[in-house]
Amino acid sequence: MSIKQVLCIDLGGHGFLREAGARELGAAWQGWQVYPVKTLAAAARALRSQPFAVGVLMSSLDGLDEIDRFLQQHWATHWIGVFPPRILQSAACRRLVRDHCYDYHTLPIDTVRLQHTLGHAHGWASLRDQAELASTEAIEADMGLKGHGVAVERLRRQIRKVAGASAPVLIWGESGSGKELTAQAIHAHSPRAAGPFVPINCGAIPAGLAQSELFGHERGAFTGAARDKRGLIESAAGGTVFLDEIGDLPLALQTNLLRFLQEKTIHRVGASHSIAVDARVIAASHVNLLHAVQQGSFREDLYYRLNVLALDVPPLRERKEDVLSLANHFFATYLTERSPLVKGFSSAAAQAMLEHGWPGNVRELINRVRRAMVMAEGRLIVPQDLGLAASGPAATGNAPLGGLRLRADRDAVQASLARCGRNISQAARELGVSRMTLYRLIKKLNIKC
Repeated sequence: MSIKQVLCIDLGGHGFLREAGARELGAAWQGWQVYPVKTLAAAARALRSQPFAVGVLMSSLDGLDEIDRFLQQHWATHWIGVFPPRILQSAACRRLVRDHCYDYHTLPIDTVRLQHTLGHAHGWASLRDQAELASTEAIEADMGLKGHGVAVERLRRQIRKVAGASAPVLIWGESGSGKELTAQAIHAHSPRAAGPFVPINCGAIPAGLAQSELFGHERGAFTGAARDKRGLIESAAGGTVFLDEIGDLPLALQTNLLRFLQEKTIHRVGASHSIAVDARVIAASHVNLLHAVQQGSFREDLYYRLNVLALDVPPLRERKEDVLSLANHFFATYLTERSPLVKGFSSAAAQAMLEHGWPGNVRELINRVRRAMVMAEGRLIVPQDLGLAASGPAATGNAPLGGLRLRADRDAVQASLARCGRNISQAARELGVSRMTLYRLIKKLNIKC
C-alpha cells in the first residue's frame, strides 16, 4: 500500500505534533507519512519543496490575518482544521473554516473520524488533480497554450472557470502576449464550442465601414449596397465574437455594442427592425480601459458591461521558466523553414533568451526564432542569430545580476501600475507589498506616476 503524505502545522503549542506518533493517534496516522512543522514559514518552505494533497492545521488562531493569507496562497492543499472548542464560537474562526478548510475537528481528537476525514480529503484531491491534469492537457493540446510555469497555469485555471459561463469576458494583455489564443481556448472549452468563433480587430476596420461590417446592412441602405449583408456579430450567432483591441472602437459604435450586450439584438444599417443574435462576447485590449474611461475615450457603461469576467494574460517576462520550452516548440513548428545545418540552440543563445526582457512578448520570440532558423550559419543558433547580445561581464557591465534585478523590478512595477490604472493601493496589493514599500520602489526605480 502506498504511503500518503500529510503536512501537519501546530501553531498553538498544544502538543499535537508530539502526540502524532502516540498510541492514541496511531490509528489515524496508519498509512500516512507525517511531516510536522511549527510555523507558517516552515510550512511554506515544505510546500515549495513538494506538493501536499492534504494538510492539518492546528491553531488557537493567534495571528488570524497571517493564517488567512497563508491558506489563501496555498489553496490547492485540502486543509483540515483542528481547534479548541471555544475558538469555534468566534465569527472569524467560522469564516476561516468556511473559506479555506475541507473539514474541521475539535479537541480532544476523535481519531476514527480524523482517519475518515484524511482519507476523504486525499480521495477528493486525487479526483481533482486528475480532472485538472486532463483539462490542462486538453487546453494545451487544442489551443497551443504552451508552458508549465506558475503564471500560465494560473491562466489555464481561470480559462476553465470562465469557459462554462455565458457572461462577457474582458482579456487584458500586452501586445503579442496571446490574448486571441486565450479567447480561442475559452470558446473551445465552452458549451458554444460547436458554434463559430469570429475574431474582429476593432482597430483595423475602416471608420466609414465599421457600422456595416459589425452590424450588417440592408439592400439599398447606401450606394453600393446591392444586397443584404450579415455583419460580423450576426455571423457569430450560436458561438463567440472576439473583439480584439476593443479600446480602438469609435465611440459611436460603442453605443451600438452596448445596446447589443444589453438586449442581445442588433440593427442592420437601413433596417426598420432589430434582429436577435445569440453570441457570447469576449473583448481584449492592451491598454488600460479604466484609464481610457477616465480620459473620455471609452464609455464607462460599456466598460462595466464587458468587465464581468476579467482575465490577465501574463507577459513573457513573467514566464521566464517557459521561454526555452516555447523557443523549442516554435523551432519544431517551423522546422521546414530552417537552414539544413541548424540543429538547435546553443547554451549562450538559451542564456541570452532567459536574460532578454521580451517587450514584444511571445510574438517577438516567434519572430526571433524564425529569423535565426533561416539566417544562422552554424549548427547551433547563437545570440547574434537571434538579434540578442551575448551574456557576460563584457555585455552586461560589472554587476550584471544587479542590473537585471533592477530591470525586472522596474518592469514588474510599471506593468502592475498600468494594469491598475496607476492606483497605488491596488498595485501594492497585486505586488504583495505595502503602499510605503511601493512608493520607495517607485522612487528608487525612477518611475513616473
